[in-house]
Parts: sequence; C-alpha cells; structure tokens
Amino acid sequence: MTTPRAAALAGVLFALLFGTALFLIRTSLPEGGSPGSQWLDTGSAKMKFASMLMPFAGISFLWFIGVIRDGFGRYEDRFFSTVFLGSGLLFLAMMFVTSAVGAGLAGSNTAVAGTEINTDVALFGQMTVLALSKTYAVKMAAVFMISLATIWLRTELMPRWLVIVTYLAALSILAVSDLNMWIVMAFPVWVLIVSVLLLTRAGVFERHRDEYQNAAIR
Repeated sequence: MTTPRAAALAGVLFALLFGTALFLIRTSLPEGGSPGSQWLDTGSAKMKFASMLMPFAGISFLWFIGVIRDGFGRYEDRFFSTVFLGSGLLFLAMMFVTSAVGAGLAGSNTAVAGTEINTDVALFGQMTVLALSKTYAVKMAAVFMISLATIWLRTELMPRWLVIVTYLAALSILAVSDLNMWIVMAFPVWVLIVSVLLLTRAGVFERHRDEYQNAAIR
C-alpha cells in the first residue's frame, strides 16, 4: 500500500477502536459517581472489553505514527520529530497501563465472586485509571498533536486549516481534560479527520496518476 493510504486506514482503525475503548472506560466510571468499589459491579464487563480492544488500537496507532513520520521524508525536523514520536509512545504506554489496571481490578472482582473486594484497593484503582487517562495520557496526546501541527506548519505538508484545528483541539485538551474526561474523545476524532483527509488525498493522487499515464500512452 502507498504510505498515505496505509496511514489513513491505520488511523481510521485506531480512531474506531480507541474511541470505543475510551467510551467503555468512561461509562464504567460515571462522572460524579461515589468513589469506592461499586463501579466494579456495573463496569467490570466494560473494562474487560476495553482492555481487549486497546492492544489492537495500539498496533494501529503505531502503524499510523510510522507511516506519518515516513511521509515527512527529507523535510523531517529532528527536534519536533523526537517530540512527536516520544509523546505518541508515552500516550500509548499510559493508555495500555490504564486498561490493564482496570482489567486487573475487574478480573479480581470476578475471581472473588460472592466476596466484596477491598474498597481501598478498588478506590486506588479507580483513581489510578482516572489520573492516567484524563491527566497524564491525554496531555501526551496534546503534545503529540502540537508537535505534528508544528511540523505541518513548517513543511506545508498539510493544509493550514488542519494545522489551526489541531492547535485549537490540543490547547482545549490541555486546558480542560482534568475537568471532564469526555474531552479525551477529541483525540480519536482528530485522528479520524486526519485519516479521512489522507485517504482522500491518496485517491486524488492515484486518479491524477492514472490520467497522466493514459495521456502518455495516447
């Protein structure tokens, strides 16, 4: 596959899988709910399913990062590319830890059926999941977006409107992610927008290439 098309397909797959996993994690820990172990009774199945989706989302995201970076070519800036790559890997690692902690607690709750899980342990897991997902991981996602937008701005590899949208979305995530976890959904939506644009560009490129080849033959 060509690089733009591979990036687009990987990005779409990541956006769908990661968005679904985030939705399951968030609904298992409802906003304003009382802290404690009661979330394991209603959210353990959702947390387990989210942990099953996250590895596949991570593979797609790694592919997305790889082909996006490959597209920089000779325009690659080592400084911003290092920040871009490092923040993306940190974001992915922390989301893996988030889903693993949630799945571990959900599995423990199932394993000791009929016995109430320790409330302090459940509370610690709940706070860990929330802190990792809406404070640390999402901040790295915002840095990932800012560094990529800066590369696009310097190289003009993407349209200016997408650069502006990326900066605004990243700053919004940095500002309000601690207040509401739903803002994290802005990241997979942004990846989906970038992927659709790449897929459209790949189609236009192939159509013009075919037209040029047909004209050359004639």
